[in-house]
Amino acid sequence: MGETAMYVCMCHAVTEDQVKKAIDAGANSPRQIAKGCKAGTDCGSCVRRIQALLGEHGARPCPTARLAAKLGLADPETQDAATESSLAPVLPLRVA
Repeated sequence: MGETAMYVCMCHAVTEDQVKKAIDAGANSPRQIAKGCKAGTDCGSCVRRIQALLGEHGARPCPTARLAAKLGLADPETQDAATESSLAPVLPLRVA
């Protein structure tokens, strides 16, 4: 049985493996990921997952996580659903 691809960006059919390969090739921001495969440039719903993958693989972590750590606040990933719903929406990246 073959492995199932985990999609990060449904708009451009970009898988998690493609994003990880871009990170391994030197991409260190969502904008650099977008330049290679266009993930995050349409609806924007995948930008947070891309940021998480960047942080997990040693690239630049999500700015929200850095700010929370600097201010001594709780990890943004552990917020409850009520708090998370009050966060500003993630806007899609526009690649020039």
